[in-house]
Amino acid sequence: MSLDDNQTIVRETGERLFNQGDLSVADELIAVDAVDHCEPEGTDCRQHFKQVAMMLRGAFPDLHMEILNMVTEGDQVAAHLLMSGTHQGPFMGIAPTGKRFSVEQMRFMRFRDGQMTDSWAVIDWLGWRQQLGALPQPQTMQVPA
Repeated sequence: MSLDDNQTIVRETGERLFNQGDLSVADELIAVDAVDHCEPEGTDCRQHFKQVAMMLRGAFPDLHMEILNMVTEGDQVAAHLLMSGTHQGPFMGIAPTGKRFSVEQMRFMRFRDGQMTDSWAVIDWLGWRQQLGALPQPQTMQVPA
C-alpha cells in the first residue's frame, strides 16, 4: 500500500461512515483485529466506529467531518479534523439544544493491507460541551496592569 492509499482510506472513512452514515465502510476499511487505543481493551473497533457514527448522526443529522490536514509516514497517518453539526438529538446525556458546534480533533492511525489497524484520538470534548451549553464558557483571564 502506498502513502496515498492510506490517506484515501482516511478520506473515504470520514466521508462514507461519518458524513453519509454508510456503516458498511467500517467492515471494508477497518481490520477485524483493529484496536482503538482510546477504548477499553477488547472493544470491537469496527463495531465501535459504527456505534459512534450512528450516535453522532442521531444527535447531529447534518454531521460533517472535514479533513484539514494529513501527514503520512510509513504505515501511519496523522489527521487534523474539523467536525461540525447541529444538535438535534440526545448526545451524551445532553438534551437537544439546536445549537451548532464545531470542534477539532487529531487522529493518528496505522494501516496494513488497505485497512486501519490502530487508532488514537484527541478530541476537544470540553469545547464541544461548552458549545452545546452543557458547561459554562471559560472566563477571560484578567491580567493586572
